[in-house]
Amino acid sequence: MRVPFSLGFRLLTTALLGILLLGACSSPSTAYYVDCENGDDANDGRSPATAWRTLERAGQDTLRAGECLLLRKGQTFHGQLNVTGIGTEDAPVLVSGYGDGPMPVIQGGDSTMWALRVRNSQFLTVRALEIVNTGKERLPARTGLFVECADYGVSTGITIDSVYIHDVNGSLIKRQGGGSGIHIVNHGREVLSRFDRLTITNCHIQRCERNAMIWDGNFRRDRWFPNTNVVVRGNLIEQVPGDGIVPIGCDGTLIEYNVMRDCPDLLPPAQAAAGIWPWSCDNTVIQFNEVSDHKAPSDAQGYDCDYNCTGTVIRYNYSHDNHGGLVLVCDAGGARKDYSIGNDRSRVEYNISVGDGIRPRDDRGEMFSPSIHIGGRATNTFIGYNIIHANPRPDPIDRTTVCSEAWDGYADSTTFSHNVFYVADEGGFIMSQSTNNVFTHNWFLGTFKDRPEDGEGLMESETYKKEVLDVDPTGYKAMEQLMDEREICGFTAHFVNEAKIKAFFEKMEQ
Repeated sequence: MRVPFSLGFRLLTTALLGILLLGACSSPSTAYYVDCENGDDANDGRSPATAWRTLERAGQDTLRAGECLLLRKGQTFHGQLNVTGIGTEDAPVLVSGYGDGPMPVIQGGDSTMWALRVRNSQFLTVRALEIVNTGKERLPARTGLFVECADYGVSTGITIDSVYIHDVNGSLIKRQGGGSGIHIVNHGREVLSRFDRLTITNCHIQRCERNAMIWDGNFRRDRWFPNTNVVVRGNLIEQVPGDGIVPIGCDGTLIEYNVMRDCPDLLPPAQAAAGIWPWSCDNTVIQFNEVSDHKAPSDAQGYDCDYNCTGTVIRYNYSHDNHGGLVLVCDAGGARKDYSIGNDRSRVEYNISVGDGIRPRDDRGEMFSPSIHIGGRATNTFIGYNIIHANPRPDPIDRTTVCSEAWDGYADSTTFSHNVFYVADEGGFIMSQSTNNVFTHNWFLGTFKDRPEDGEGLMESETYKKEVLDVDPTGYKAMEQLMDEREICGFTAHFVNEAKIKAFFEKMEQ
């Protein structure tokens, strides 16, 4: 079933993309056309009048610098499209639509693993397509868009822009391979391979199971060949039950201005998932995102810095109404050193959490949904200048504010500085056997069990009362004063404003 964006947004987007396409394919000799109603695979494909008919024919030839492969708008193309394009920075390859009407649809078959695959390409852009891959039954590892680099070396300049991917029914079980809207894979037995300057922007991913977009590649430290300069910006993820955005085996990824919302409660018991998080990555920056309504049976935080990661920064993000809390920072302490280097130097700062930690059911034998969860031997973590606004939670929902617990070891050298911990009913701190914890100048607003020692800690704030509680005790309207509104694929999102949240903490200090 097709669920379009809002009409105004779609019309504006179609008009703007039409202008872009005219510039990209101004010469008929550089474009190949596909028309599944009027085309013929015996044609040369070089004009709308001599278009090809099938996706199979369209994917037979490698596209060269400056060439375009264009599917007729308003049509649904059944099957799989496999594309390889070798463009240049000045003359990229383009895969998109032509003509009038809504975006062309690529509809996978009952047992297809992907609807569109981009493989071993350079400077190639996929723009303004609709992708569906629904079978009669859920299929492990089924995806909508498969982006692959295999035994190739470095695949540079792949761009996925303004693509609508929906209704991909992969497996709901992670160990079975899950399923995804976009799956990015770099691998190779003979030639180590990776992506450089992979960009995913302005895409709408809806009703994809299990995940929205996820990577798979060279994540082992004894075979470290990470993807570089990845950018994920301005995407809308809706009605996806599992993980939202998960870079794996990357260095220097930037994830910003994305929204994940309205996550359905579909995952089986014990399945863990979260909104936006890196695994086996270095120097990831996750900023200016909004994640809400995550309902995974386990975890379900807005954000996570997972193990085999160094230098992760999670800042200026908004998290609300998630069954888990704001953030998870974790490390599988028992992992082999040639496989994982642990979790070191994570920074979680200037984030806002409202109404999180509301898991209504049993997780791992107990109700468990702390606002901040640290698991295992994460080292040198800084958690500062965050606002945790916990609304009333009925029994038996967990009310823990911070939990630091074992995962083949305990956290060491975690600093909590200048955080606002507000609880409407009760909160608590469980630091277990973690070592060298430092709490300095935090605000503990409400009643807490086992409140940690903080020589500069404050138990009340006139600023918080005036600026937040007197405006809206639930925190939503008050916190939106620290944010900007921005349209993401037709949805009005709220992103933390850097200057406003810093000014808020300056007021708190007065």
